[in-house]
Amino acid sequence: MDKFFKFDERGTDLKTEIIAGITTFMTMAYIIFVNPGILSAAGVPFAGAATATALGAALMCLCMGLITNRPFALASGMGLNAVVTFSVIGFAQSNVPWQVGMSVIFVEGLIILVLVLTGLREAIMNAIPIDLKRAIGVGIGLFITLIGLNEGGIIAPNSATLISLGDFTQKYVWVALIGLIAILVFMALKVKGDILWGILVATAAALLLGVTKLPTAVVGAPDFSTFFAPFQSGVKGGLPIMQIFTPILLLSIFAIMLTDFFDTMGTVVAVGEQAGFVDKDGRVPGIKSILTVDSIAASVGGLFGASSITTYIESAAGVAEGGRTGLTAVVTGVLFALSAFLAPVVAMIGGGFDITNAAHFGQLAGAGFTVPDGAFYMYPITAGALIVVGFLMMRTVREIPWTDLEEAFPAFLTIVGIPLTYNISYGIGLGFISYVLIKVFHGKVKDVHPLMWVVSVAFAVTFVLPAVQGLFK
Repeated sequence: MDKFFKFDERGTDLKTEIIAGITTFMTMAYIIFVNPGILSAAGVPFAGAATATALGAALMCLCMGLITNRPFALASGMGLNAVVTFSVIGFAQSNVPWQVGMSVIFVEGLIILVLVLTGLREAIMNAIPIDLKRAIGVGIGLFITLIGLNEGGIIAPNSATLISLGDFTQKYVWVALIGLIAILVFMALKVKGDILWGILVATAAALLLGVTKLPTAVVGAPDFSTFFAPFQSGVKGGLPIMQIFTPILLLSIFAIMLTDFFDTMGTVVAVGEQAGFVDKDGRVPGIKSILTVDSIAASVGGLFGASSITTYIESAAGVAEGGRTGLTAVVTGVLFALSAFLAPVVAMIGGGFDITNAAHFGQLAGAGFTVPDGAFYMYPITAGALIVVGFLMMRTVREIPWTDLEEAFPAFLTIVGIPLTYNISYGIGLGFISYVLIKVFHGKVKDVHPLMWVVSVAFAVTFVLPAVQGLFK
């Protein structure tokens, strides 16, 4: 095992990798419950989506770990699942059968795989200026922090100021704060596995405060009803994969492909920088195999009925624990596989706390926010871990030349764009477009790589895509 995963070469060991894999899983486990909750709004069977989410993540984490020997974990992508549910399929199957929506994801993944195998995806990554790559990592760090603060209830939406301090009378907020403080204490004491120990402390606090409770059951049977969705028979309109050839769905494939493409690029560069395997030019050795697995993962997500499976920014939590090899991803994958059968146990730590009837939720509703049907969840146990991981990813911000407008402003727009649009790709797009425009305004058109022009135009098209789609309705 030492020889296969190259522990000595990467400066790690078996214990560190196992702890890192567990930590990554615990920060990602929420997806097992959130993803089917979102997809079920479009008619996808909840139990089937839960099984597909867990086993899809398990399979692709194992592939990533064994094929690339990098600590990247994969699961159904947040954001993309909402696009599939509410834009592609339509709420409660009002537009197309959910199997057709999964067919869109299946085909989108195959297209990206072709781009990887032809070298185009890697070429685009290598064409991006180093300071923009650094900015992507910092922006994702802020994004992770924002997610953690929000999931812990430390911050909350506000109709007047957009965002404000959360309601500290709520127990789940104190669970998040206890977890955060515990991690900082363990870091100060240089305790190995500080983030993992902090999550366990937060779990204990959640049990004591009644935010979560011990499961009444341990084992739950998996449901395979969503598997092979693009090829399921008996679907209205015929074979699902043959129903994607409409203007709206073809445009959806393009939009999702662009998001998938750059979400992964940003994650790989940011986490790779944190792990120390990005070279001085911002390139990731072995990137083609990483991108190949990620592209296949998108198609597998569509095939299983789990939405697009993609490389997760939460991989940074495992890297922060010292994970440097594929064993980190393998451990995460094994835990995802077990979670398909042990969902009640996973729910205790990674599942959400229902605050639908809490005072905090009532305040939001009273402030003018639309109250969604069903439960509204917070994820306080792992919130502290995400906040600390975001802090660790901020380090490269000092390497950006802030006195150089041509380099600094696109980097700045990328950094703020990622968290404020709540979308990695949109933030990257804003940075790319501003970089090209500033170079043009300074008469330095020749400094812009041709692929940067192509990608920037593609992003510009994506930003106006909703207006274009409206023409076909």
